Amino acid sequence: METVPGEETQLVPREIENAGEEPRVLCIIQDTTNAKTVNERLTLNLPASTTVSKLFEDVALKAGYVNGSFHLAWGNMTDMVVLDQSSEMPLSDSGFEPGKKNFLQLTDKDGEQPQLASGESGTVDSSGLDDNTQDRFIGPLPRDGIVGCSNDYSSYSYASILKSETGYVGLVNQAMTCYLNSLLQTLFMTPEFRNALYNWEFEEGEEDPVTSIPYQLQRLFVLLQTSKKRAIETTDVTRSFGWDSSEAWQQHDVQELCRVMFDALEQKWKQTEQADLINQLYQGKLKDYVRCLECGYESWRIDTYLDIPLVIRPYGASQAFGSVEEALQAFIQPETLDGPNQYFCERCKKKCDARKGLRFLHFPYLLTLQLKRFDFDYTTMHRIKLNDRMTFPEELDMSPFIDVEDEKSPQTESCTDSGAENEGSCHSDQMSNDFSTDDAVDEGICLDSASSTERVLKPKSLLTFELFSVMVHSGSAAGGHYYACIKSFSDGQWYSFNDQHVSKITQEDIRKTYGGSSGSRGYYSSAFASSTNAYMLIYRLKDPSRNAKFLDAENFPEHIKRLVQKEKEAEEQEKRQREIERNTCKIKLLCMHPVKMVMMENKLEVHKDKTLREAVEMAYKLMDLEGLVPLDCCRLVKYDEFHEYLERSYEGEEDTPMGLLLGGVKSSYMFDLLLETRRPDQVFQTYKPGEVMVKVHVVSLKNETIASPVSVRAYLNQTVAEFKQLIAQATGLSADTMRVVLERCYNDLRLLYVPNKTLKAEGFFRSNKVFVESSDSADHQVTFTDSLLWKLLDRHGNTIRLFVSLPEQSPGLLANRTSYQKVGDESEDSFGGTKSSTKSVEAILEESTEKLKNLSLQQQQEQQDLGSSNSDSQNTSDVEHADSLSQEVSTASSASAVDNRELENRIQIVGGSGTASDPENQLPSEERSDSDVNNDRSTSSMDSDILSSSHSSDTLCNADSGPIPLANGLDSHSITSSRRSKAHEARKETWDTAEEDSGTDSEYDDSGKSKGEAQYLYFRAEPYCQEDGSGDSHKCLLVHVDKRITLATFKQKLEPFVGVPSSQFKVFRVYANNQEFESVRLNETLSSFSDDNKITIRLGRALKKGEYRVKVYQLLVNDPEPCKFLVDAVFAKGMTVRQSKEELLPLLREQCKLDLSIDRFRLRKKTWKNPGTVFLDYHVYEEDINISSNWEVFLEVLDEPEKMKSMSQLAVLTRQWRPSRMKLELFQEVVLESSSVDELKEKLSELSGIPLENLEFAKGRGTFPCDISVLEINQDLDWNPKVSTLNVWPLYISDDGAVVFYRDKTEEPMELSEEERNELMKKESSRLLKTGQRVNYSPRKEKALKIYLDGGPTKDPGQD
Repeated sequence: METVPGEETQLVPREIENAGEEPRVLCIIQDTTNAKTVNERLTLNLPASTTVSKLFEDVALKAGYVNGSFHLAWGNMTDMVVLDQSSEMPLSDSGFEPGKKNFLQLTDKDGEQPQLASGESGTVDSSGLDDNTQDRFIGPLPRDGIVGCSNDYSSYSYASILKSETGYVGLVNQAMTCYLNSLLQTLFMTPEFRNALYNWEFEEGEEDPVTSIPYQLQRLFVLLQTSKKRAIETTDVTRSFGWDSSEAWQQHDVQELCRVMFDALEQKWKQTEQADLINQLYQGKLKDYVRCLECGYESWRIDTYLDIPLVIRPYGASQAFGSVEEALQAFIQPETLDGPNQYFCERCKKKCDARKGLRFLHFPYLLTLQLKRFDFDYTTMHRIKLNDRMTFPEELDMSPFIDVEDEKSPQTESCTDSGAENEGSCHSDQMSNDFSTDDAVDEGICLDSASSTERVLKPKSLLTFELFSVMVHSGSAAGGHYYACIKSFSDGQWYSFNDQHVSKITQEDIRKTYGGSSGSRGYYSSAFASSTNAYMLIYRLKDPSRNAKFLDAENFPEHIKRLVQKEKEAEEQEKRQREIERNTCKIKLLCMHPVKMVMMENKLEVHKDKTLREAVEMAYKLMDLEGLVPLDCCRLVKYDEFHEYLERSYEGEEDTPMGLLLGGVKSSYMFDLLLETRRPDQVFQTYKPGEVMVKVHVVSLKNETIASPVSVRAYLNQTVAEFKQLIAQATGLSADTMRVVLERCYNDLRLLYVPNKTLKAEGFFRSNKVFVESSDSADHQVTFTDSLLWKLLDRHGNTIRLFVSLPEQSPGLLANRTSYQKVGDESEDSFGGTKSSTKSVEAILEESTEKLKNLSLQQQQEQQDLGSSNSDSQNTSDVEHADSLSQEVSTASSASAVDNRELENRIQIVGGSGTASDPENQLPSEERSDSDVNNDRSTSSMDSDILSSSHSSDTLCNADSGPIPLANGLDSHSITSSRRSKAHEARKETWDTAEEDSGTDSEYDDSGKSKGEAQYLYFRAEPYCQEDGSGDSHKCLLVHVDKRITLATFKQKLEPFVGVPSSQFKVFRVYANNQEFESVRLNETLSSFSDDNKITIRLGRALKKGEYRVKVYQLLVNDPEPCKFLVDAVFAKGMTVRQSKEELLPLLREQCKLDLSIDRFRLRKKTWKNPGTVFLDYHVYEEDINISSNWEVFLEVLDEPEKMKSMSQLAVLTRQWRPSRMKLELFQEVVLESSSVDELKEKLSELSGIPLENLEFAKGRGTFPCDISVLEINQDLDWNPKVSTLNVWPLYISDDGAVVFYRDKTEEPMELSEEERNELMKKESSRLLKTGQRVNYSPRKEKALKIYLDGGPTKDPGQD
């Protein structure tokens, strides 16, 4: 069989095409009849001449259905087109395209699910093997009990799929538990371990079965041997380990798991027959010895081992070992201790040359070899995986690895023990006696208890081991996947156990796990080798007298037979439950609570054979309506929640099965069910298919109100005249004078004035909203868009409700808010009644009054010219606003709220500007502004007039001209000015000239309103008090406002309630997480706001035109954290650096407790963490220094007066490297007059005292402070580049802030021992990780692998 890629890139079977190469049709069928099969695909690759009827037969055969009990329909069409099952036309003539994917859907027929074909399931004997192979079931199976394959990754429900044709059951990967699955399958396929586990009997009274590791392993093995499933879960086993679900996401080393699990089993099996099972099967012994080469005296100790770790590539070597035999030979190869490593001999009483090594004394019955593929690269300080090739034999002869030393036994030996076997000191004869006593009970081979002659006579077969398990790792040291290749001792066949997949493999597949490539075994061979290779090998001793066979079902112990029966019953119960689940309809259920009048939601799960009457009773109980409404006053109707549309009711179908009513059992339905209720004196209305629902809102022009909706059902083929009659019956209005307005979508109002036009032609759909008005007013004679009805509906559609929190220190009094007038028309005395004891508010009022006095006549005239056309309408608007305060208008409260989720998706942080205030006002702004995140610079004429006496601001913006971020942190806008005051002129003059930097012409007038829109924009505010958690009340406003109003106008409307001019307070929008961002775009509308949004008003000066919010950070070049945030400041265009430093001084004293002299600190460019250009005092922002919103700057404190006087100078940060001390000295700044390398060297020589001819330098790499390991600095940097100037390759030093390292080339590096080097390496690695240098990736923090014998970890809050 070939394979071709399927729809989801999985490989699907494909038959070999015939010799004629007839075009073939690839059919991909989705089974939509069952929730568990909707994500699966059946794939058929048929000749193009195949008939449609034959296609049905093949699909039935593959899916396990009875032919004729299902429909096939095209899956990529809007309307479901069903294929004709009786058609004898070839596929090529029936719309199928050869060579392409043809998508079909398998659906129910006549509301009934497809019938399952009988007699398809195979039987499994006691050994766990299938008695037939089911080759014809190639695709996924949709029903329980039918043999076949499935998309294993769609879900972890494998109950409907029998085990593979191998007869073995897989294990489900919980998330990253492939290492556990590999070990469990290996233990299961070990006869001696499985049989011993079966012989152990669990005592229920002594231990909880949930936390018993042996019992859960026993259950798992029973299921692996007897279950008919393809794969089973391991969650019960991991639960007995004390693991929670998070452990499933931790990948561990399989060898580590083996040791930990064996330790846990030994603890659990204490004082049982299996107490020494692990040692009998897996434990070996070896001798660790040191022999004096002068007198032959030997000191030794006995160690035990459960596995033998074999080195892949020796430390420092360029080649890896080629085979397991080579690695074993190296493992026992002794080393000579000579020179400084001489051994102190107890007999010679002096240091002598000696030989140190290991000698195998005892091989276990099950020999485990660990190939140490994971290593640590001390160059990169990362873990690595060695993928070098290492061969291993199927039969391993261990005889060459015994007694490789000369057996010149000394008269006496000293024996020190590792704690495993002996205590104190011993002699060779004592050791022999110990082993001879163990021989009778040990499964392994003790090789040291016999004499040399006896050892030679041992038959070689006793040392031959047979490979039966290879645990393979695929991936890197950072992570990967484990699976096991295991040979069955029953038939000698090799199988791949890859989580839930079990398949046959060959010897060639085993050889592919050797690793490496076909090339030479050079140093770099591992880098280009396959990452899939053997990691653990398990051999079994070939000894017919000891080699066991698996217990079959007849020979199971009685407790295992009971366990098998128990698991079988549980599986049958699970199967019955799945059958019920498969036939259960699950659909969303909604109900309007009859008392609370809120829509409740739940899920109705009803068997497809239950009747509608029974389903109503279930829904009644599910919604907990008992005692609220009688059962006979409830019914279920078909409902479309999205359109709020009642599709149909089911009169007379109370005894119809739900499966038929709902169209079968499906994974999801295109509709919902509504549990409708009525009062006992009411009658249910009949809802017929084809009707549309209309919500009718009655409008009163007299009261300017819009009533709650009345539901009316109509037909799409009804005319408008007939529809009016229908509404008249429902509302009691006159149809003759009735005007009907359809709201087709948001703010799309359509007057229905053609009587004979049908509703369908007018744009009606399933669910609709109309507004009706019937009166004798003259408004009927006016054009609809100019009518009062249109204005009322337009206001209704655009009005939102906002909650505005006022500042606590607001001096505004609600009593005199109506007497508050606009700032431009107000005298100094008008502020008298709004003073407060708060000092900051008094300052605000004084500065605002000063602003009014200094306002030029020319500016007033410009304002009048621009606003004259709007003055009358504005006055009218004010009158209407005053009148509206006393009216009860229900329009705003009934406006539809935008979904909060939509609001959150539309949140965007934008920049802008506030309005103007007196230039002398220096109130700091501590809140975060939108302009800190985004900026835009085009300015409206309205903004220019209002802010004519303030700085030119980049935060006055046009939403259509956003900035383009550049690499240097600035933006693409070029801010220029035709006239700039000189640096030494007064600051006031500089600010006053900034008005020439206005942006493009604005579409808004002086008051911030759109020039093209109607002047009347609805605004109504109601004060209320909101209590916080402490019981204190807070002044708030409930504002109903037209969201087309601009922010500038909105702030002006709020002035009477805040009590200060709009230039003296800021508007902050509060998002769902209570995070506040300042809204500063005056010419932007409130269109992004929606109902019930929250706004916070804070006192403080908003940004003026030409001002920028700047974040100031302190540069501390020699601190571990060189970048420290200080304050938020405001810089202005035209301001000199010295002026900005003067404004910073009081902020630094008040907020940072820094008392600095203006000549002892500097400002410099900040690009992320890198210090850049030093700003000189006479530099002017926007001319000499590009400044933008979201700008950051470094403040650097100087130890001496500023040396930088000119832009031609260059400030370089230098750092001396001391190899003899393995240390980097502190940074020192060097100021160069030119870019000459010679000048740099001279300055460094003068600074350090290093002779000029011995001085070498190199440019630092990366982000400041360009940290580098002291172990790598000598070879990693490009020392002493052959250039004469700094601004060429490879230096490219052309700006201030570059880091230069320098050294004395004659200084010898410090001599480090291996221990000192390793210690220094750890310190450097820790230091660099903290500073964020040379970190290429963030490795997952490994969690220690633990198995908890008490059922779980101790919850100690003090533990980490």
